[in-house]
Amino acid sequence: MTTTGQQIFTTLAADGTLTVELGEVPVPTPTGAQVLVRMEAAPINPSDLALLFGPADLENAEYSAGKIVATMPEPFASGAKARHGQRLPVGNEGAGEVVAAGDDPMAQALIGQRVACVPGNAYAQYALADARMCLPLGDNSAEAGAGAFVNPMTALGFVETAKAEGAKAIIHSAAASNLGQMLNRICQEDGISLVNIVRSEEQVALMKNAGAAHVVNSSEPDFMSQLRGAIRETGAYFGFDPIGGGTMVDSCFKAMEQVAAAEMGEYNRYGSNQPKKMYIYGRLDLGPTILTPAYGFGWTLSGWLLTPFLANAGMETVLRMRQRVLDNLTTTFASTYKRRVSLEEMLTRDAALEYRAMRTGEKYLVTP
Repeated sequence: MTTTGQQIFTTLAADGTLTVELGEVPVPTPTGAQVLVRMEAAPINPSDLALLFGPADLENAEYSAGKIVATMPEPFASGAKARHGQRLPVGNEGAGEVVAAGDDPMAQALIGQRVACVPGNAYAQYALADARMCLPLGDNSAEAGAGAFVNPMTALGFVETAKAEGAKAIIHSAAASNLGQMLNRICQEDGISLVNIVRSEEQVALMKNAGAAHVVNSSEPDFMSQLRGAIRETGAYFGFDPIGGGTMVDSCFKAMEQVAAAEMGEYNRYGSNQPKKMYIYGRLDLGPTILTPAYGFGWTLSGWLLTPFLANAGMETVLRMRQRVLDNLTTTFASTYKRRVSLEEMLTRDAALEYRAMRTGEKYLVTP
C-alpha cells in the first residue's frame, strides 16, 4: 500500500487563473544522497510568496477548504508564461526529522536527526532533501531551525559581499524585517557600520532598542536629511534594497552623491568620483524601479540572489557561514513568528491576506 502525504501546490493557467491547493502525493523514497524529512516547521518568506501567489488578486479570490482560486493580473500572467500549466510545489526551507535516507553514508548518518533543510517543497508533510545541504540541529527545536537558511545566509551573504567589495559600511532598507534585524546583529558583531532605513517611529524604536546606531525614517519629511547625515557619519556608499519598485534606490544614490559632492574641492559637471553601489534583492514593491540619475556617473545598480552568491562564494566560505548560523541559531539568527498555521489553515482567507501583506512583525510559520 502506497503511503501518501499532503503538500501545497500552485498552478497558473494560461488564462491567468491561479490555483493554490492542498493535494495528496505519494511519499517519495530517497536514493543516493537524498534524505526523507518529516516536516515540522517551515517559514513563509517573501521568496516563497513570489511563487505561491505573486501579485494575484487574493481579495476577490474564491476560498474553499484547502484551496484558493484567484486571478493573476496582466502583465504578470503572460510574463509568467514559462510556468503556465505546471503544478509547482512551494516552500524553500524548513526543518523536521529525517525518517529515511538513500544509501549514501552522509545521508544514512542523518536518520533520526532533526535537520534544517532546503527542499523546495517544504509546505508538505514529507519532503526530499539533499543531505549535503542539511544542517543537523542537535538539541534545537524545529521552529528554531526552520528559518536557518534563507534569512541567515542572506544576511551573512550581504556582509561577505560588502567585505569582498571593500565596503566599510552598508545601507539597508526595510530594515526592521526579520532579515534586517539579523543583519543589524551581525554588523554589530563584525564592527560594520549599518544605516537602517525604516518607515515608522515604532520601527525606529525597535531598531534603536536592538542597538542600531543609525536609523532613519523614510516617512519623515526630513528623510533625505537624515539619510545624508547617516551616510556622512558612516561612509556608507554601498547598500541592499528589498523593495525593488519605487524610488528608494534612487533616494539612496542621491543622498550618497550629495554627501560626496559636498566634500569635493571644486565643482565637476560629471559629479563626484565616489563609487556608489546598490543591490536589489527583492520586490516588495512590484512597480517599476524609478531612477532619476542626478548622481554623477559613478553608480552601479545590480541584483543579488542567495543561490548564485553561494555558488560563487566557495565551499569554505559556505561552511563557515553555516557553522556560524548553527552556533547562534537562537540569538543572532533567531526568527519570531506572529502565528503558526497548518497546511490547510495556510490557505484560509484571513491567513493568506495577512501573511501575503508581508508586514513587519507578522511572519507566519507553517507546521505541516
